[in-house]
Amino acid sequence: MSLFHPHSCSNSFISVSTDCGANPTADTNSSNDLCFKDSKQRIKKMFNQIELSVSSYDTAWVAMVPSPTSHRNPCFPACLNWLLDNQLPNGSWGPCRPHPLLIKDTLSSTLACVLALRRWGVGEEHMTKGLRFIESHFGSASDESQLTPIGFDIIFSGMVEYAKDLNLNLPLRSTDIDALFHKRDLQLRRENSKGREAYLAYVSEGIGKHQDWEMVMKYQRKNGSLFNSPSATAATLSHLPNSVPTLHPFHVFPRLCMVETVESLGIGQHFREEITSVLDETYRCWLQGEEEIFLDLPTCALAFRILRVNGYDVSSEALAGFAEEHFFNSLGGYLKDLDAVIELFRASQMIIHPNEQLLEKHISWTSHFLKQELSNTSKCAYKHKQNIMQKVNDALEFPHYASLERLVYRRNIVNYDVDDTRMLKSSYSSLSIGNKDFLRLAVEDFNACQSVYHEELKQLERWVREKRLDKLKFARQKLAYCYFSAAATLCSPQLSDARLTWAKNGVLTTVVDDFFDVGGSEDELLNLIQLVEKHDLDVSIACCSEEVEIIYSALDNTISEIGEKAIAWQGRNIKTHVSEIWLDLLRSMLQEAQWSKEKAVPTVNEYMRNGYISFALGPIILPALYFVGPRLSEAVVKSGEYSLLFRHVSTCGRLLNDIHSFKRESMEGKLNAVSLHIIHGTNSVTEDHVNQELKHLIEERRREMHRLVLQKNDSIVPRQCKELFWKMSKVLHLFYMKDDGFTSHEMANAVKAVIHEPILVDQL
Repeated sequence: MSLFHPHSCSNSFISVSTDCGANPTADTNSSNDLCFKDSKQRIKKMFNQIELSVSSYDTAWVAMVPSPTSHRNPCFPACLNWLLDNQLPNGSWGPCRPHPLLIKDTLSSTLACVLALRRWGVGEEHMTKGLRFIESHFGSASDESQLTPIGFDIIFSGMVEYAKDLNLNLPLRSTDIDALFHKRDLQLRRENSKGREAYLAYVSEGIGKHQDWEMVMKYQRKNGSLFNSPSATAATLSHLPNSVPTLHPFHVFPRLCMVETVESLGIGQHFREEITSVLDETYRCWLQGEEEIFLDLPTCALAFRILRVNGYDVSSEALAGFAEEHFFNSLGGYLKDLDAVIELFRASQMIIHPNEQLLEKHISWTSHFLKQELSNTSKCAYKHKQNIMQKVNDALEFPHYASLERLVYRRNIVNYDVDDTRMLKSSYSSLSIGNKDFLRLAVEDFNACQSVYHEELKQLERWVREKRLDKLKFARQKLAYCYFSAAATLCSPQLSDARLTWAKNGVLTTVVDDFFDVGGSEDELLNLIQLVEKHDLDVSIACCSEEVEIIYSALDNTISEIGEKAIAWQGRNIKTHVSEIWLDLLRSMLQEAQWSKEKAVPTVNEYMRNGYISFALGPIILPALYFVGPRLSEAVVKSGEYSLLFRHVSTCGRLLNDIHSFKRESMEGKLNAVSLHIIHGTNSVTEDHVNQELKHLIEERRREMHRLVLQKNDSIVPRQCKELFWKMSKVLHLFYMKDDGFTSHEMANAVKAVIHEPILVDQL
């Protein structure tokens, strides 16, 4: 929200310099390093001192408040002085960042400032220049292509009426004034509702002496303000001198926005201490029931989402007051506040408990609302409006459980607007909303990580050739996709061992899957399993074919390499555990091959007990856990929590795969979860019915897994390790959003975006 502290209004908005003092085309690393260090330091300071642009409009209304001891003097003379010191050369007062579509905003601000000067009989020359600007630009007041401040038709007309009371002669034709009053009267005669009542209270300064001030006072907050709006609060204070003790700046929301910004741009790791401080403070306010959070939908939804994602214990009941019927009876609902609905939609996806039907309802109505707005919105030249609609589209197209970090970062960086100006009753901006330091740091960090990924992929390509895996004609060559799933989620450059382990085992599971599926005979399959079981045989003698020899050699070498590398991370060799993981997978794949050969029809339970392992996530996720930081004891690895996390993500993967591959596998004579449900069900069971049932099961398992990941109490698996299961779940949901993954054109583009194409941003 555009908020303002009257005691600091004598200072204009203090911009934080974004000039690093270096030639942008220079290739001197030391100069760039200094620039980025400076950017980090400036951002760190912003966490402690949120800077909102000064609103000329709000300052003018606060300047009009009379002193409680003498109505002939202003209560806040510093505001009046600010107006005298900050008129623009063209005679206007206006937007923090001028824009050709913000003329209505400038007109409103300029008239308010002229009224304030007239109210106290100062600044005659300022008023004359201001009135000239209003006269020459008044045509924009009825221009429908202009961005319209909230309540403009009521407020501007109300100020024209107040000018008459002050005997101020406005240079406007009587026909134009009559047209203004006609538009205002039409708005004031609209059908009554709770939302409209709140709206009329919010634009109190435009209604003035005709306002029902007793009704307005129902909306007063504990901090004394009305909707945290300086202009509405000042107007109330002018009419009811003893009713509004103070104006108070809103501080939770902009700080949460800073956290959201740095996290969404992929630079949160540079500000962990500052982020923790903001979250701890927000949680304290949450526990104390601060109305600063709970009366404001965007703040409450954002706080709920960020706190829950970071493991704080917050109840979804806090969002109960924003049910559909309540929302549309509120100020935000009356104004169709898209930002608020987006925040609620995103927050409502954080379902981790079975009894959170409230969030389910929120998802239903907010998604419907957003889809309608998206389809009804015409193109707009104003950047912030474009950004809002892009946010709506992204929120609907990429649910949180199918959003990969690096793709999200890239999207947000490319769409980031360093000149982001937003509109309420007047325009406002903040360095915590739009800032070159954020963008500069994000682009540098993204491109630096990408260069690491590019080199790792080259290393993996050499590994494939060295292990002769490219010689296996039956095997799909999916290295880029396997590595993409690691790079898109295990982002930090320090996690190289985890990414390489994940990717190598991903390649090997694809090869082994194809070998058991189409490439190997039963003897070869058994031979491979025996080799892994004994792992100390003479390969040249023990392997029954060249294919077995290639696969086993690659497996054995990779398992040994992982075991050795883990010593530096874990203080012990984990080769035995990695071998066991691979053996579990090979035996489960053999079971499926035998079922297929014997044309056996297992029960659904038999299939799933085997199928969650044969889906082949074990060798990809479990060894990588040893390379993300924390030491994992035998007790952790053998715990029920660890097993449950693996079972949940693997079950989700198996069912997603089976739903999407059902038709193809049926044509090939293969059984999967869908066909087995149909076979073992009644005659009335259809594919659609089974798919809905399985999708519901996937949703249950996914939410339970997310709950385990976020859970702090009674958890022995470190959070960094639990995150890997959740990251893999996101990969799977993205892969299976449209088809069964590896053939998708969108996936090829995603690989380019994460690994190959650096970001080039004009705004820098």
